[in-house]
This record gives sequence, C-alpha cells and structure tokens, in this order.
Amino acid sequence: MPFAPEDLQAIWLTLKLAGATTLLLLLLAAPLAWWLSQTRSRWRGPISAVVALPLVLPPTVLGFYLLVSFGPQGWGGQLTQSLGLGLLPFTFGGLLLGSMVYSLPFAVQPLQHAFEAVGRRPLEAAATLRAGPLDTFFHVVLPLARGGIVQAAVLSFAHTVGEFGVVLMIGGNIPEQTRVVSTQIYGHVEAMQYPQAHALSAAMLLFSFAVLLGLALLNRRSTRVFG
Repeated sequence: MPFAPEDLQAIWLTLKLAGATTLLLLLLAAPLAWWLSQTRSRWRGPISAVVALPLVLPPTVLGFYLLVSFGPQGWGGQLTQSLGLGLLPFTFGGLLLGSMVYSLPFAVQPLQHAFEAVGRRPLEAAATLRAGPLDTFFHVVLPLARGGIVQAAVLSFAHTVGEFGVVLMIGGNIPEQTRVVSTQIYGHVEAMQYPQAHALSAAMLLFSFAVLLGLALLNRRSTRVFG
C-alpha cells in the first residue's frame, strides 16, 4: 500500500536526522578514535567505557538523563538558554543530540579499529618525509582507513534510522517536528492501524537487511584486498 503523507513526512525527517547525525558524528569521532588508537594515557580505558555505554545502557535511561540534563533546570538546558539556543528537548536539535550520543560507539569503534590496523610503518614513513601530524592524518591515515570510515558512516546512519527509545524520550512524537519512522510505527500500532504499521515496518526490515548485506560484502572485499 502507498505511504500516507504523514508517513512520508516521518521518513523524510528520519533521513534528515540520520544524515545530519552521521556527518557530525564522523567529524567528532575521527579525532576521538585516532586518539584512542594511539594514546597510552590512563584515561584511555575510562573514555573508551564512556563511548561504549550506549551499547549496554537501555535507550530510555539514556534518553531520560538527556531530557533531565537539557531541561529547564538541567546544566545543559541552562547552558543552551544562556547561549540563546532555547531548550533542546522536543525539538529537532534535541533529536540530533540524542542520536549523536546513542550512535557514538557505532562511529568511534569502526574508526578506532581501522586506525589501529594502519600500523606504525606508514606513520614512520611519513615522518621521514617530514610530514606534519595533520598532513599524516589526512593524507596517509584517512586514505588507508577508508574502509573503516565507510563502515562507521553506514552503521551510524542505519542505527539512527532504527532509534526509538532515545528519540521518544527527548524528542517526543510531534508531527512534522520530531516524529520519525520508529515513533510513527508506534503511533500506528497504538491506533490499531496495522496495515500502515506493516508497510513502514517492512520498509525498515528491508533497509536493515540491505545495510547488513552491504557491510558483509564490504568486509569480504576488504579481506580480499588486505588479506
């Protein structure tokens, strides 16, 4: 059955959220993953644990603390208000914040593994050519880690598309503002609109399968090239 206008709006908002989350996460995760892959600091373990928290923490718990922290009485809410940004909960900005926090390990960990796989030899070769740290990172490390970058981007995008608990807690379910595909499905089920819920759920199922198949093919290709 064709999608209703409100379903198409939810799909568009989901894609917009996933795209923005992926872009911002790659910019944030790349330097963090590089530091984690190279440092011997005693802070490496605690910071790695913080990054990985969304993997084991219930999404509703994470969403609740984000809601409290960035609400009117929270430190984050007071900060955003002092900066003239208003309050983030129940806005697209709140959805974006929650998505970035919840999908952070799906961006950092593939990048960290890819950076670690680069090894020391290319870095030492770049140093003998008097390449600076930034030149080495952008012209040596990133090209060699492109498989990890693609994997991080795909996982971050797909994970954001499938979010529910975090986006419902911090974004609510406001039509045309914070209602994404997962919450739209929930709304259809609540209203006992099962055909509409089936259509969106089937689309999510096909999307998830395509993502997993694509990652499997990418990993197989990488193994053949570098194996």
